[in-house]
Amino acid sequence: MLQRLKAAAVAATLGVLVAATPLQVRADEPYWQCVTFARMISGIQIFGDAWTWWNQAVDRFRTGRSPETGSVLVFRPHGRMSRGHVAVVSSVLTDRAIKVTHANWGGSRGRVEEDVTVVDVSEAGDWSAVRVWYGPIRDLGTTVYPTYGFIYTAARDAARDAARDTASGQP
Repeated sequence: MLQRLKAAAVAATLGVLVAATPLQVRADEPYWQCVTFARMISGIQIFGDAWTWWNQAVDRFRTGRSPETGSVLVFRPHGRMSRGHVAVVSSVLTDRAIKVTHANWGGSRGRVEEDVTVVDVSEAGDWSAVRVWYGPIRDLGTTVYPTYGFIYTAARDAARDAARDTASGQP
């Protein structure tokens, strides 16, 4: 309960600090899907619907429950979001609040939204449930979205090798 209150306080503080900027739409701009955009920005070469990214990543990339700048947050299918969603972490604000850059979300169909606030509202503080900033209401949206976690940009073997080298004292 205390963690939920902390998350709500962070969200309220962020809400006061964030000014919603209307997006300018031009007819010649591309229509972005979240997976195409996330793949291009993060460099994580996974294909298919967003919800499939998690299982595809498990053996190929580091995965986890803590946000890192550049990692990809993978949303589970939920309600009308039947194919899930992916978003790239643009910055980590606190242990319970991040900014993401993503495409094709909510009222921004086919467009890219930069530095959108996402808040962890999970009971355990493990990023398994989040709320996402929604510009039209100038606050966090009312829906709680379930997530799988984060896919980190380093390949699984590279991360393991770096940890082994550090432990053995090799450069």
